[in-house]
Amino acid sequence: MSNNSYPLGLRLAGLRVVVVGGGAVATRRVPALLDAGADVLLVTPEITPALRAHVDAGRLRWAARRFTPDDLDGAWLVQVAIDDPIAAAEVSAAAAQHRIFCVRADDRNAATAWTPAVTRYGPVTVAVHGGGDPHRAVSVRDAIRTLLQHERKPLEPAEPETPNRPADGGGRPGRVALVGAGPGDPELITLRGWRLLSEADVVVADRLVPGLLLDELRSGVELVDASKIPYGPSRTQEEINRILVDRALAGAFVVRLKGGDPYVFGRGGEELLACAAAGVPVTVVPGVTSSIAAPAAAGIPVTHRSVAHEFTVVSGHVAPESPDSLVRWEALAGLRGTLVILMGLKNLPSIASTLLAHGRAAGTPAAVIQEATTGGQRIVRATLGEVAEAVTAAGLRPPAVVVVGDVVEALGAAGLD
Repeated sequence: MSNNSYPLGLRLAGLRVVVVGGGAVATRRVPALLDAGADVLLVTPEITPALRAHVDAGRLRWAARRFTPDDLDGAWLVQVAIDDPIAAAEVSAAAAQHRIFCVRADDRNAATAWTPAVTRYGPVTVAVHGGGDPHRAVSVRDAIRTLLQHERKPLEPAEPETPNRPADGGGRPGRVALVGAGPGDPELITLRGWRLLSEADVVVADRLVPGLLLDELRSGVELVDASKIPYGPSRTQEEINRILVDRALAGAFVVRLKGGDPYVFGRGGEELLACAAAGVPVTVVPGVTSSIAAPAAAGIPVTHRSVAHEFTVVSGHVAPESPDSLVRWEALAGLRGTLVILMGLKNLPSIASTLLAHGRAAGTPAAVIQEATTGGQRIVRATLGEVAEAVTAAGLRPPAVVVVGDVVEALGAAGLD
């Protein structure tokens, strides 16, 4: 009798899957079942808080009791996630009677199905069976994942679900992805953002994008440096929108790579609207915003129990006294929580004096972080009354993030590694 397994991908959307057990193993296995769209029934007297969150959100049903054979009525698959061999054998016997495949966490040899070691790369899923040895399967899976992450030639991206105009010369329609590159450290881009970047035909990059990400682009990619488009601010954005649309309508996959997050003072919304008006499908990949990452890199939590229950992110690129400012600085001065100011270095003297004039205490702790998460990171700590002079004396330069509030001192030296 052969011990070889027959590899198979199960399409479980809308199909009943029973999971017996509510501990660590079930906590690991249930998310993949939910991601596959399975109708999950969890049978166990007790469950972990993570599983309870799925129950409370209505993503699965929970029978808070011991397993009975009737639980398998209408099921297509059962996963036994308990370490009691007698109870697990009872589930196996019921599964065999119902002719349902049974995965056993406690005894692979007694199971009729094995859960593989899995890695995912966009639309591609790689599942590895190690001939009954889970450690071998994980080792092979990890090696494959490394190859996928470092392969220069991209895997063929999935066709967009939204209809698009055909390319001028026929062929696959183009699309655009608005990808947040993070605050500066190239390792802080999300996995999805990195994958899409590796698939791009055209990359339109901001000046704050980590340079090492651009160094890793595959050969043949058209790189458009958006910071060098020779127009004023509004015309520059119009030209960026035109490039995104034109390249996509010509059939290219275009990644608009933006520092931080596309929607946090990044004009991502304008670019999405321009693409939508032209019938170009857009994927938005959130990024790690510097409004949170820069304070964290400086050892400052934007919220902290008993210190700050709120934080506000505001743009400081327009001076408080300017008629073009949309910020109610007098209202911000009255808040007790944390104030995070982006693009405010040039206007910091005016911002600080405005906050002081409207009631924020001069002794409020403040910090300014230059080039957060990079080798050029510098931090200046002062009080609100003195921070503008301290920044000038230190010679800090943009990009820099300003933090005002008691959280600046909440962790002390413990916040830095």
